[in-house]
Amino acid sequence: MVDSSMVLWGQTIIYTVYVLAIMALMAWFAFRVTREAPKAPGEGGENRGVKPALFYSFVGLLIVIGISLHIVTYETIPWAAMDFKRASIAPDKTFDIHVAGHRFQLPDEKLRIRCGEKVLFNVTSGDLTYGFGLFRPDHSLVFQMQVLPGHRNDILWRFDKPGLYSIRSTEYSGPVGALMIVPDAVEVTCSEAEEK
Repeated sequence: MVDSSMVLWGQTIIYTVYVLAIMALMAWFAFRVTREAPKAPGEGGENRGVKPALFYSFVGLLIVIGISLHIVTYETIPWAAMDFKRASIAPDKTFDIHVAGHRFQLPDEKLRIRCGEKVLFNVTSGDLTYGFGLFRPDHSLVFQMQVLPGHRNDILWRFDKPGLYSIRSTEYSGPVGALMIVPDAVEVTCSEAEEK
């Protein structure tokens, strides 16, 4: 599975370039339509307006590029393939986690996972809407989901990198929700062969 931090960097670069192209189109259009009106024919003036064919060709090109970016980057999203085949995937481990009173109740003090295992995090809420996010030691997000009371809230994930991960609430549930952090709650271990 591709690491989500790598996906984020790649998509940031690609979409930044795309947005800059759109902004350039808007600036060019605004510049051209706000210029002084051309002189009447025969007075030596040239038409400074934007030709509709050129404008719509450029807009059409941006639309094609935008759709293509979504199709291409879909393949890099690490969880997409597992989500589409989810009904046929049996998790290697399932962790049932309950959240209530602004506290995560984990099945064990530390959730231990081996590299390559597919893990189902089944999270229930007893009172409020919470978030369930897994974070790397550098505080970057691995994944997150919203946890609604009275609904099924689960996420299937495959871990490929060793490390300690923290669980945090990623949804506003009042001021106390900012303190909903379980440091080093998930430990992923790999053998040397699994890391390669």
